[in-house]
Amino acid sequence: MSEDKNFAGLPRRQFVALTGAAGAAALLAGAGAVSSAAAAALPTHGETSSDPCPCTPPDSGPGAEASPCPPAQLQSVCGHPSDRDPLWNDVQYCTNGTPPPAPQRAPDCLKTTSNYVVLHGKPENQHNYLLCPSCRITGIECPFLESASAANYWNDAWENAKHGGSVPVNYSNIGLGINSKSARRFDQLHIHMAGVRDSTQKRLQDLETAGRVAAHPAQWNDSHYQVPITGSQGDRTYRALVLTSLGRNLFSLLNQYVVTPSNLDMAEQTLIVVPKMTNGVFADRFYVLSSDTSIHGGTRTCDFLLVYA
Repeated sequence: MSEDKNFAGLPRRQFVALTGAAGAAALLAGAGAVSSAAAAALPTHGETSSDPCPCTPPDSGPGAEASPCPPAQLQSVCGHPSDRDPLWNDVQYCTNGTPPPAPQRAPDCLKTTSNYVVLHGKPENQHNYLLCPSCRITGIECPFLESASAANYWNDAWENAKHGGSVPVNYSNIGLGINSKSARRFDQLHIHMAGVRDSTQKRLQDLETAGRVAAHPAQWNDSHYQVPITGSQGDRTYRALVLTSLGRNLFSLLNQYVVTPSNLDMAEQTLIVVPKMTNGVFADRFYVLSSDTSIHGGTRTCDFLLVYA
């Protein structure tokens, strides 16, 4: 799908003229196919003011109200409920008891809510889990994720993965991540909840001290905040941002401040969140990292930083 088309196949310049709230709503209602850049016009979680967000993150947990799913107009981009992606089969088993087709075995449903399910990652251990929406959502490229109607899956992942959470990641440092379309194995959206190395945590804190981590999303795409971070295969380059909460919509921030200004493809982005820890205690800050192969040494995958095994 061309990046030069938006809702209803409009050329970019025509689309920009319609990106007020009313125009975006009208385009969403009549859309047949969508590009990732189009969703920047949709309402998003929170305000556009600087962090911290003055809003309350969407409710989550067993008593939470079910979140709306992507509308039919977006199913060509976000997936159809009848799709047979293996991870989507697992979600349906956890949410409504539909058995997966043979030879796929039924998963362990570690937590099931109206908004999401938590499953084991591979390999199965106490620091490798997946959070998947209960809606059919293919991945990072689905524009619905950037709208205010979508659940705040990043905050849900953190609330589960943190020490004392419902499905805690048993590792000294925690990382959350989403792979790009070309790097992932399954096409149901899944946030990896895993460990990160102590050296990764230290590197991020050193970069913050050195002024190499953006303090506002508007700075996120500046080359000064494109920094090398050592992972499992040496240094890779990431755009580094720090936020004081996960109340804002990270998908929308990525599209608004990185993807659209640089004319990139949302589908080819990886997004990683590393909670800042000081002496083993959460320091009320989150490092948010994005990367893709358009930047020197960049990557489309979160797998170099997260520890699964």
